[in-house]
Amino acid sequence: MANIAEKDRPRVALWLALPALPIALIVTVLGLWMAGSVAASALGDPGAFTRWGLPIARLIHDGAMTLTIGTLIFATAILPRSTKPHRAGPGETSTDGGEPQPAFLRTVNVAAGAAAVWTLAAAAVAVLSYSDAAGLPLSTDSAFTSGFGDFLVNIAMGRAWAAATILAALTTTLAFALRSPAGLACATVCAMSVIIPMALIGHASGGDDHWGAVNGIGLHLAGVAMWAGGIGALAVVAGLLGHRTPQVTGKSGNVMGADVLSRFSALATAALFLVVGSGVVSALIRVNHLDQLGSPYGILLLLKLFLSVILAFLGLAHRRSVIPRLRAGDLSARRAAWSVIGVEVAIMSAVMGLATVLGRTAPPVPEEQPAEMTPARRLTGYELPPELHLPEWITVWRFDWLWVAVIVFLAVAYTRWFVRVRRRGDSWSVWRLLSFYVGLIALFYITSGAPAVYGMVLFSMHMVDHMALTMVAPFFLVVGSPIALALKAMGSRNDGTRGPREWTLTLIHSKYAALVTNPIFAAVNFAGSIILFYNTDVFGLSLRYHVGHELMIVHFLLTGYIFAVNMIGLDPLPRRATYPMRLVMLLATMVFHAFYATSLMGTEVLIQPDWFGNLGRPWGDSAIADQKAGAGAMWGIGEVPTLLLALGVAIGWSRSDERETKRRDREADRSGEAELNEYNDMFARLAAADAEQKRRTGRN
Repeated sequence: MANIAEKDRPRVALWLALPALPIALIVTVLGLWMAGSVAASALGDPGAFTRWGLPIARLIHDGAMTLTIGTLIFATAILPRSTKPHRAGPGETSTDGGEPQPAFLRTVNVAAGAAAVWTLAAAAVAVLSYSDAAGLPLSTDSAFTSGFGDFLVNIAMGRAWAAATILAALTTTLAFALRSPAGLACATVCAMSVIIPMALIGHASGGDDHWGAVNGIGLHLAGVAMWAGGIGALAVVAGLLGHRTPQVTGKSGNVMGADVLSRFSALATAALFLVVGSGVVSALIRVNHLDQLGSPYGILLLLKLFLSVILAFLGLAHRRSVIPRLRAGDLSARRAAWSVIGVEVAIMSAVMGLATVLGRTAPPVPEEQPAEMTPARRLTGYELPPELHLPEWITVWRFDWLWVAVIVFLAVAYTRWFVRVRRRGDSWSVWRLLSFYVGLIALFYITSGAPAVYGMVLFSMHMVDHMALTMVAPFFLVVGSPIALALKAMGSRNDGTRGPREWTLTLIHSKYAALVTNPIFAAVNFAGSIILFYNTDVFGLSLRYHVGHELMIVHFLLTGYIFAVNMIGLDPLPRRATYPMRLVMLLATMVFHAFYATSLMGTEVLIQPDWFGNLGRPWGDSAIADQKAGAGAMWGIGEVPTLLLALGVAIGWSRSDERETKRRDREADRSGEAELNEYNDMFARLAAADAEQKRRTGRN
């Protein structure tokens, strides 16, 4: 395109982007034909309509889903809502002045329309998936419809597509009905949550590493949705980024366009690392040997990787050249946007087409479970780990890729914030940085190391994992004060959009945050969650279902963090307890944990007997003896962090008294000890009045 006139480049880029859907369809059809994924089955053939219609419907579903997610993210956090925003001050409510931004209006309208298409496509995929799985052509007879109902209720794939259709319909409703920042944020969260059922039915989710596969696919889908959806959203608003109206104050169209492109570039960079990292993880699960790359699946995988690398280099080039030229005024916002979009849309469409084909192609590594499974594999999805001795505490690992991604993200973000604050000349303790790193390392070991692996087969190790997740990792993370550092490092936006800093402050000042961070609620939740968890079937759900396991980690990590931050943290909270009250809450929770631990040690009733009693474990103590050991671990592990928290509260109390004393001394120096003199004068007047009273009494 070097010989194309500058004024014609947007038009050329547009013509490159328009064939995106045909390109995706062509790639899908060719890939299906090459892989033999649509060949007629000798047994239970669902018919040509289902064989070809299912991948095409899935392609439309994936495209509409990613466009919905991308446009909602743009409307929620990237595009200004109005031409003259009014930032809320103390006691004020945010309002939008001037005219609605045309780019914002188009984005939310496209999001609603794409969500409607997504809903219809999800329903179509559900029907065609049943036809394909049952080997029955589409029909309206009672046998097909009754079987389809059973598929949606009792079969994992059917339940997943039913959930995806419901979430898509809910997203559509929210996108049409709500246009407020909070409403669009809810729609975005709802749209992103569809990744959960999609990951549960993806390739390799039933293979040898079930949990790793599910997390890898989920992270991959999240990255692709943000990346591809963002490119689609940028294409939607590209023609309006240079829009000017009389109400625009302080920013030209170029500046607004540069801000939008910069924000999208940051989002795309994070999504790129997520896509590449999760893609490598998923590929390693599906392909065990290099010679398997010569299979149809391997060839498609390599082609997808090649196109993804090209997209990555294009994004990097545009980040380094287009945005600076836009800010310098060498490009218009519209031309800069189309320069970013043009080729990327076409290549991304081809990548999505390849992903659709990969979903219909059998990988080299078989995904089916063995015909004969051990009790442990039948329950947990994995064979029993070796008997637990001291070396196994270090050598046994099973990576939870979801938390690996979270930990890496937090480490990179905290480091960037720390460097930004220090370069600005502000102070931030290195010890807090190191404490946060220690907390992340502890969280990595808790979620991927021996406690996580053995926690599925030993109650005692599950309790170790639980207590470390609730009391050990949060302690170090809270000392690092990540939220306080983030608010100190992240800049504020002045165009009415809500970036990471604005959304963080919105969440902190929300009614929900005021409830869950209330000191009394935090203490009750910290102590009472353990009773509700182990004495109800919530514990069983976390053992049997991967989503339940991940939600358990989220709940107990946040519960421990909120309790610890109420005790010793610097992170902002709507309300804090007094220091004496903090010590009372610590003592109460310590006594409560000790009481529950002793009650478990004295019982002969096995918790979750269908699980821990049926693992076929040939080594270690009996299930009931292991449960009592777990109760002892609960008591012992909880004491040390509680004492450290108490020490932190005592130190904070002492420093608070010192600060108050210094404040009073400074006040006395400024006022010439007027308060003390007035206090002494009061006593002098009382003494004089008392002497006068005595004198009168003696006279009488």
